[in-house]
Amino acid sequence: MANEIRRVDLHCKTNNAAHNTDEITTRQLIVRRGQPFSITLEMAFAFQTSDILQLTVETGRFPSQSQGTKCTFTNQAPTCVAGSKAIWSCKVDDRSVLQRGIVILSVTPAADAPVGRYALSATLKSGTAVKESLVVLFNPWCQDDSVYLPDEKERQEYVMNEHGLIYKGTSYNFNSITWEFGQFEEEMVDICLKLLDVNPKHQRDPDGDVSARCNPIYIGRVICAMINSNDDMGVLAGRWGDNFQDGVSPSSWTGSVCILQRWYQNNCMEVKYGQCWVFAGVMCTVMRFFGIPCRVVTNFQSAHDTDNSLTIDEYFDEYGFKPKQSLDNIWNFHVWVEGWMKRPDLQNEACYDGWQVMDPTPQEKSEGVFCCGPAPVVAIHQGHTDLKYDIPFVFSEVNADVVKWMLNADGSKTKIHSLSDTALVGQKISTKAVGSLTRNDITHTYKYQEGSPMERVVYDHAVRLNSQGKGGLRTDTCLLTQPKEVEMSLEKETSFKNAQDIKLNLKLSNRGKTNKKMLILINVQAMTYTGTQAKNILHDQHEKTLLPGQVVNLPIHIPYSVYCKLTGNFDSMKVSALTKDDKGDIYGTQIDFALEDPPISVK
Repeated sequence: MANEIRRVDLHCKTNNAAHNTDEITTRQLIVRRGQPFSITLEMAFAFQTSDILQLTVETGRFPSQSQGTKCTFTNQAPTCVAGSKAIWSCKVDDRSVLQRGIVILSVTPAADAPVGRYALSATLKSGTAVKESLVVLFNPWCQDDSVYLPDEKERQEYVMNEHGLIYKGTSYNFNSITWEFGQFEEEMVDICLKLLDVNPKHQRDPDGDVSARCNPIYIGRVICAMINSNDDMGVLAGRWGDNFQDGVSPSSWTGSVCILQRWYQNNCMEVKYGQCWVFAGVMCTVMRFFGIPCRVVTNFQSAHDTDNSLTIDEYFDEYGFKPKQSLDNIWNFHVWVEGWMKRPDLQNEACYDGWQVMDPTPQEKSEGVFCCGPAPVVAIHQGHTDLKYDIPFVFSEVNADVVKWMLNADGSKTKIHSLSDTALVGQKISTKAVGSLTRNDITHTYKYQEGSPMERVVYDHAVRLNSQGKGGLRTDTCLLTQPKEVEMSLEKETSFKNAQDIKLNLKLSNRGKTNKKMLILINVQAMTYTGTQAKNILHDQHEKTLLPGQVVNLPIHIPYSVYCKLTGNFDSMKVSALTKDDKGDIYGTQIDFALEDPPISVK
């Protein structure tokens, strides 16, 4: 046939390089929204500028122009029907050699096109057609894309960098582990697209799901839910304990690719096992693959508030031990991700654009599904707990007040004075710095400085907004405000190194005007990193009388011979000190620390 298309060249190598996808592959066309790419069509005839070449792109099983999953356009103009979404365009490039039938088209995907795999067909007026395929991703380089990130150094870090650091430990002594994200491994194309296709929303409404893939808010929630396997065909099963015999210990993973490969190759069966940093590392890989800028964030002293009260209730028995079971906990650290995107779904225009918290670790349900976010970091910082998604939960993680109780033998409870009730939660919030292997402390982006007037103003505002429609404020969680007559603090005397004795100092100060007869309870407990008790290590009891203005120091000694038998079965130690005076007032202080492994020298 004379009027036909002989050959199509998608220029995968040059297009992918221009779209920052050539590290994934150059064997298939992978482009980004809102950015032109070139294709060459070789005709069997001399092409005229008046000739019409019609292109059609389609994604999903039932593509529709009204859903934005289909677009038909020509070298003359788009031919979309009224109400069409995600309109593509093309034009004949000046480099074309029309007399020889060489037509170079510059094709521009819609900046709001759904991400995913597309079929691309080219049709002549005569009816002859050719069909090719391509993958479309978000574009943080495009100002019209809702994930646009202005800074090139940040784009290189949060989209292009396949290597990262994740911080673990305690706020007193933490360390980083290297993590291989591997978002540009070639098989990530099939794996990440499969992850979208097996999500429950796609199973229930495939047309609506594919159409909604234009929105990074939607994609973020889908990915967040699919990283854990709690209520879908998700990637990772979580386990918090010490028995991983039927899987892999979370501490053994060093990157995301192996986990995602196992999931994909085993017909989307969950991979065992993950904990928070593994869930976050895998989610960061998938987000960066799709082109959503993403970073892994660690929050030390991270609260888990089960009732959304913005307070954490901690309980101690009459001997000063923390019981094994408690609904609320403070984790030594918790890891989530931040994704960069616009939030047009929220009020005040662009006020909430930027970094959004998303947490794939299955803790609490969000709209019936185990996922969390996206929660704007700006909204958390300002205490806007009435906005979506899951802001009260994340606000508590970084800024909850802690209320400590002593459980009495008769079943009643007594509130404990503590110096750190308002400042304990949310410390040294950390992420890898841009362009270097150093830590970037981003605590200030989540909250005002602890102890500042604005921090209290924001906290009170958050509590008021959060209590609306919930029957009012809890009155039993109000912190003790009367002047503390006894001040307590725990001070580090030696480094916290494994295989060595640990020494601390308990400092007691009587700020009152009368003698204080004190019963002092000192306890050391082995703890998991999620704040649950693993074992009691040491209990000590003293009686002291403090004169007005007197300062007393009590040494605390934790011998290695006592805790060595537990090594490997716990993540940290909690040293707590409670004192009761002759008036019945109770005071408390505590410190959590992880043991550092001694340095290894090889000769």
